[in-house]
Amino acid sequence: MTLSIDLPLILAAAFVSSASPGPATLAIADTAMQAGRRAGLMLALGVTTGSLTWSIAAALGLAAVMASSAWALEILRYAGAAYLMFLAVKSARSAIRGAPAAARTNAATASRAYARGLALHLTNPKAILFFGSLYTLGISARTSPAELALVIGAVGVQSTLIFTGYAWLFSNRRMSAGYRRLRRWFDGAFAALFAGASLKILTARLAP
Repeated sequence: MTLSIDLPLILAAAFVSSASPGPATLAIADTAMQAGRRAGLMLALGVTTGSLTWSIAAALGLAAVMASSAWALEILRYAGAAYLMFLAVKSARSAIRGAPAAARTNAATASRAYARGLALHLTNPKAILFFGSLYTLGISARTSPAELALVIGAVGVQSTLIFTGYAWLFSNRRMSAGYRRLRRWFDGAFAALFAGASLKILTARLAP
């Protein structure tokens, strides 16, 4: 059967976007090192759910609606920037106080980690724009609903593997031990990176 979609091209573009360092991968690495593998995986699944939500929205044509609504993108911009700044302040306070790793681990429940990952991706205005452009990259007017479902599923599986892979990587013993030894330095670095990501969203041009 000949497909009307360029699936390899779509997956390649989605891979570069998902695997590249950004707010989501920073949050996964931070959580996996400080709170363990379970919390890191749950946050990764939250990010994946947010990614799948925007992917389905783009497939249904909602991306075009969002992209044409300047007020909607501005709401997302400020919400996303505020949330990243909140994460920056939280990391900075931890770096200053030097809170014991065990105390922070116990506070990070699976449900909170999942909600954090979901909020992080749903408030990223670039996500909806990315998926909107992604679905114009390798999909034509001849694309059937079954083929569109194939794209959504393939991108979703790939994103899940990438984000959970980051959680597994940064929760290994060496990374966790390194975090425990240098947690104040790690927290300070994450504070700076989250703050930088927040400012980047505020100053970015969000035109599709």
